[in-house]
Amino acid sequence: MKDQTKIIAALLVGAAAGAAIGLLLAPESGSELREDIADYVNDLIDKTKDKAQGTAEDLKEYGSNLVDKAKTKFNGVASTLSDYKDEAQDKFDDAKSYANQSYDSAKSAVKNEANDLNSSIQNA
Repeated sequence: MKDQTKIIAALLVGAAAGAAIGLLLAPESGSELREDIADYVNDLIDKTKDKAQGTAEDLKEYGSNLVDKAKTKFNGVASTLSDYKDEAQDKFDDAKSYANQSYDSAKSAVKNEANDLNSSIQNA
């Protein structure tokens, strides 16, 4: 239970007790006094229910806002990760292409050297 809720509950109980004592000390007949106490308690109960209902609605709205913020944040992170994935894939493709080109170039250079050496041996 939150501190604020405890304070409100304590104030309501104190107000009810104060009102009951005030009504008990008032110069009215017993039936009028009981009727006034019952009316006051019923009003207090209605106000408490209204406050609790409002608090539940506020809590629901707060929870919905938190969920929306979390979804937005998650979508932003997912989008960023997707961008990084695409960028990493591009870098990987570039590296693979460079490696293939280097391999082909080295293979061609070795083949040319082997052909030149073979020609030198046959011509000698």
